Amino acid sequence: MQLRTMILATAMMTTACATVMAGPSDEATNHINAVAAGDVSKIMANYGDQAVFQWVGGPLDGVYSGRESIQGVWSKFAKGNAPLTAKIDNVAESSNPKGSTVSANVIFSGKNTIKVRYVLVYREGKLVNEVWQIDPKLGSSY
Repeated sequence: MQLRTMILATAMMTTACATVMAGPSDEATNHINAVAAGDVSKIMANYGDQAVFQWVGGPLDGVYSGRESIQGVWSKFAKGNAPLTAKIDNVAESSNPKGSTVSANVIFSGKNTIKVRYVLVYREGKLVNEVWQIDPKLGSSY
């Protein structure tokens, strides 16, 4: 009986740890994968109401404020590019009680190759600021 209790307790702790370990880096990876798939509803899932998206370079260059504006640009992007594959490298997460920032280098491949320096800012579990910096100099070795 004690062995069964210990196994159950260990399983519960493992599940709890796995849940706690899922965080902004995981959210960012899910976001990037949704972008690659062109799944606009998944892309939009974690945006805050007042989110701002800075697209720097390329044909969609501009500042997009609010969910409706951001959804419009992602719809255009998905229609013209998806599906893509995403190679993600150099993921870095910084967090404190006020929020988290995740940055990564991403190479999207498909109809076109799009090299992006990505920065995502989360507050209270919502994506509130996003920078999509087109960076033609990113390596393709990853």
